[in-house]
Amino acid sequence: MEHLKTGELAKRAGVNVETLRFYERKGLLPVPPRRESGYREYPAESVRLIQFIKRAQELGFSLGEIRELLALRVQAGTTCADVRERAEHKIDDVRQKIADLRAIERALQKLTATCIGSGPLSECPILENLDGELGSGLVQPRSRQQER
Repeated sequence: MEHLKTGELAKRAGVNVETLRFYERKGLLPVPPRRESGYREYPAESVRLIQFIKRAQELGFSLGEIRELLALRVQAGTTCADVRERAEHKIDDVRQKIADLRAIERALQKLTATCIGSGPLSECPILENLDGELGSGLVQPRSRQQER
């Protein structure tokens, strides 16, 4: 079985060494045994594991969610439906973020419409709106509304 030093693994996986250590601290990448020289010795399969983590991050999965997905891979009795459920939940999260961003966009459009772009800075309607009570409640994304 092929084993890789830290730098070799990082290069093959397309990440830096600090990313490997970070993944280890977060419990995503098993801490490898060390050679007699003190160097870490990763199994070659670690490349695929790191690529899995990176792809999941690109799709918006948090490190905690990725940890759950990794656990599902080895958990007895897990089905594809279990994984699909988590992916569907992530889709819901993404849709909520999109809705929140649209609300922010509308609020910013309203705000910029109040400013003609001339006049003294002290009378800038955008700054006046953001400063103090006038700005409160300008936009409240749904995800924050749910927290309250």
